[in-house]
Amino acid sequence: MLLTSNGFYTDEIKRRFLDLLDADPHSLEAAIITTASPQKEQNRFAKKAASDFEKMGFRKVDWVDVESESPNDLLQKDVIYINGGNPFHLLEQVRKSGADRVLAELAQKDAVIVGVSAGAVLLGPDIRIVHHFTPQLNARSIEDFSALGLTDKRVFPHYDREDLFGDATGRTIEERIREFETIESCSVTRLNDNGYLVVET
Repeated sequence: MLLTSNGFYTDEIKRRFLDLLDADPHSLEAAIITTASPQKEQNRFAKKAASDFEKMGFRKVDWVDVESESPNDLLQKDVIYINGGNPFHLLEQVRKSGADRVLAELAQKDAVIVGVSAGAVLLGPDIRIVHHFTPQLNARSIEDFSALGLTDKRVFPHYDREDLFGDATGRTIEERIREFETIESCSVTRLNDNGYLVVET
């Protein structure tokens, strides 16, 4: 698994991703899960990912929205790219559709899974860090924050983007993460916009 803030944001991240593949990209198929963003496949980050896959030479790249399409479509893919957006909506739809079970099966089959922003948080044990920072995104009042648990790593994407996470009391992102770590007795991996984390399954 490759956990990122912005997907294939740098040449280094692209190289690291290609290192994870066990075959030539020309023989591989990828799927981009668009569910987290209201713009779906029109989301600019999703469109950039599709372009990146094509430039890498992938044989086929499909859009999959598990909110309206069967997650079983993912089972034939070699790479799954979970695009960012609203983590609460993504978690709800992944559970509702059964995509959680499909992604767990793919992880066991050694498919490469790329988590981007909300998608990276989804792959960890829970999304409580999101609730701590942006509870207003939880429009459906989800109470169970348990995520896929495909890694025990809790990540905080966009760690270097104070502009994205304004705080009424003026606390920095780091101060708020430390507060969360104390409350939850856990550790959080900070990911800058150009950062990434490789997790072997």
